Amino acid sequence: MQVLDYLYENTIPSIEFKERKLKITKKNTIIIGPPKCGKTYLIYDYLSNLKSNEYLYIDLLDIRYQLKNIELYINKFINNNGIKNLVIENYNDKFILPNCDNIILSSINNINIDKFNTIYLSALDFEEHISHDTKNQNIKNSFNTFFKYGNLPELINIQENNKIKRTQEILKLFTKNDTNLSILMILIQNIDEKKSLHELYNKLKQNIKISKDKFYALSQEYSNNNIIFFINKYSQEKAAKKIYTYNHSLISSISYHKRFKQEFTNMVFLELKNRFNEIYYLDNIDFYIPNKRYLILCIPFLNDNILNKITKKILNIIIEYDIKNVSIITISNSKILYLQNREIEIIPFYEWSLS
Repeated sequence: MQVLDYLYENTIPSIEFKERKLKITKKNTIIIGPPKCGKTYLIYDYLSNLKSNEYLYIDLLDIRYQLKNIELYINKFINNNGIKNLVIENYNDKFILPNCDNIILSSINNINIDKFNTIYLSALDFEEHISHDTKNQNIKNSFNTFFKYGNLPELINIQENNKIKRTQEILKLFTKNDTNLSILMILIQNIDEKKSLHELYNKLKQNIKISKDKFYALSQEYSNNNIIFFINKYSQEKAAKKIYTYNHSLISSISYHKRFKQEFTNMVFLELKNRFNEIYYLDNIDFYIPNKRYLILCIPFLNDNILNKITKKILNIIIEYDIKNVSIITISNSKILYLQNREIEIIPFYEWSLS
């Protein structure tokens, strides 16, 4: 019980909390999200509205105590102290939940528990980044920072020369060993590419010793944890999937080779993911939202030559799928044109993401 006494007496640190679009509003809530996306700060914000003697906060990744001892005594401790709110960070289903009026859990894993509400928390979208990034008052400067260094909240206040190093540290902490890191890296290196896992496995095994089962299982785990996203081609589930990751700047942190278009497209994908449940790709089309009959093309640097080629390619798709809206997302171009009486919106990312 000594450890529980210590945890109960040591309250959460005082923080300057920046508003997120999601908040904990209900009892018995699970917050699920990838590493360093802000789950803990969401919990701290929630607990800041409670008195220190009303909650018990436990982090299952804290190596200073043995979980078996906590499991053994926690029910009695909660009853003896009249604790109404229990927080368990980095929860896994091996830990037996005690009886408590309100339990808040966080995890990178998709967890379903009967009668619990679920919040899926992503890293910052661009609108949230602007509200957090008080140093850049100019929206274009804020976009440049967002694009270059990504969407993790903690990176905003880290000195620029340490941002990439910290991103690498996060990847290493999450993956735990070199083999797991190598698997994640090859997935990140192929963002915005149509690649099968079989292709990537064959490429990776040329450099490291790894079993096919291990590669497939860990790739699926990264997908389950919302680290990696595999996007289907519309109406062709057997076609190669396109790969994206939860932080568009990860590729810059693992390689000196710049892939501007791929990072830009990944950034657009993450904004779409916050808006739509079903996202697909088509030939010559980056993203297709079927229930809105909406096409999205990502062309950072658009000129008239590229535009002429693109309009010819998408004309048949507009007719075939009865498309209602088309957006071409750019770095700075802005224009409205019409094709088959459909409006084609050419718009900079920083305007489109805030619209």
